[in-house]
Amino acid sequence: VRVLHLKENIASLAQLLASTSHGGFPVVCRPKPDHAEVFQGTIKRLELCMLLENEHIFEPETNDESFSSSHHLSYEKITVEKLPNLSRLTMLLNRYTTDPRYQQLFINLEPYVNKSAMSVQAHFSLQRTYVIFRTLGLRHLTVVDPQNRVVGMITRKDLMPFPLEERLRLQLAPQ
Repeated sequence: VRVLHLKENIASLAQLLASTSHGGFPVVCRPKPDHAEVFQGTIKRLELCMLLENEHIFEPETNDESFSSSHHLSYEKITVEKLPNLSRLTMLLNRYTTDPRYQQLFINLEPYVNKSAMSVQAHFSLQRTYVIFRTLGLRHLTVVDPQNRVVGMITRKDLMPFPLEERLRLQLAPQ
């Protein structure tokens, strides 16, 4: 599973977006230094793309967890139906992954994370998962273990009848 952190490196984020086509990503954080990373919420690909188009919100790495709160974008600026300029985004992602100065810049994702995102336990009923997807109109659902660590993502494609039936048949077939 590809997860993001509340404090994410610009070059790594650009590389992730350039190398995957995922529509959303789980966001994790480590509550205390000696704890495991736990699920905090999700963020959509389009929102990440809109954030990356606003270089003024990037900040250098700091030793503490504090980030300036004066650089936040409004909800209206990051929630879009589609990208306004795909070629510009492609050019930006390329620059962010190749220019070494973006290795030292970070973005605070905390204000943009959907903290009320749904998640299900790893051994949750497939039937109930399907019902949740259908009734809530979800595109993806995070799967967590009992300690709230991200162990997977379920997409609508995963719940399509034919691929699902085939995977179940293979899983249940005697070895």
